[in-house]
Amino acid sequence: MNRTACLSRFSNTWGKDIALLGLRLFAAYEFWEAGIEKWNGQNWFADIQGAFPFPFSLFPAGFNWAAATGIELVAPLLLLSGLFGRAGALMLMVLTTVAWAAVHGGNGYNVCDNGYKMALIYLVVLLPLLLQGMGRFSLDHLLFGRPGKAV
Repeated sequence: MNRTACLSRFSNTWGKDIALLGLRLFAAYEFWEAGIEKWNGQNWFADIQGAFPFPFSLFPAGFNWAAATGIELVAPLLLLSGLFGRAGALMLMVLTTVAWAAVHGGNGYNVCDNGYKMALIYLVVLLPLLLQGMGRFSLDHLLFGRPGKAV
């Protein structure tokens, strides 16, 4: 087998799974850290409740705060273990989209201006996890078989 074919084979098997693991670890750390900050902080969602997109604008700020905190603490564990990770990725994508709309969207792209750059990065990181699954280094793969199998 020539070098190109060997590299292609690695990229389509182990390489993909290593990349998915890296995305999972990065996203899990980032969202866990945000969840811990919310857990230890005070609810500031009342200040931005009017900016929440429908249907989240219908819920009380306390409910939205608890839901965001819960998602940021539970979904990273799903990504880290790779158990029902697609559901975790989807929850985090919805959460990130709401944060983009309610907090970051009107501030431009720049992170220093509290812009939407990080929200965009998080969505880009989560997209392959949602579409491809958690890979072979996951409980999904161990329990349910093929790494690409929808769980």
